[in-house]
Amino acid sequence: MTDRTFRVTVRGSFDGLTPEQRAELLAEAAEHDVLHAAFTPEGHLSYDLAARPFFTFRFLEHGEAEEDIVAATMRAQTAAELWLTDRGYGYKQLKCQAEDLSLAALGKRQRQARAAAEG
Repeated sequence: MTDRTFRVTVRGSFDGLTPEQRAELLAEAAEHDVLHAAFTPEGHLSYDLAARPFFTFRFLEHGEAEEDIVAATMRAQTAAELWLTDRGYGYKQLKCQAEDLSLAALGKRQRQARAAAEG
């Protein structure tokens, strides 16, 4: 079996934040800026609370088979829920999307690099 890499995105919106929670999130906004977004094993949170209440977690997961993407998605959603709940942040409308990178289409440069490596 080959190791597969999954990118999982968990999106939602903050709900019922207290003024203190909102101020806390705004104070930490620079480290959660979308310009620094990355897929990481521990999950990266990005948001722009000054503009809108939405957030995105990005997780990098692994598995051995294509079917492992379901478990990876559930782990990512659970991790996002725990992060929010542990801090007392209300949330709603969580939606998950996962991509198996082994099935992703290759760009022109990736195809050229693969051809050069094989031949």
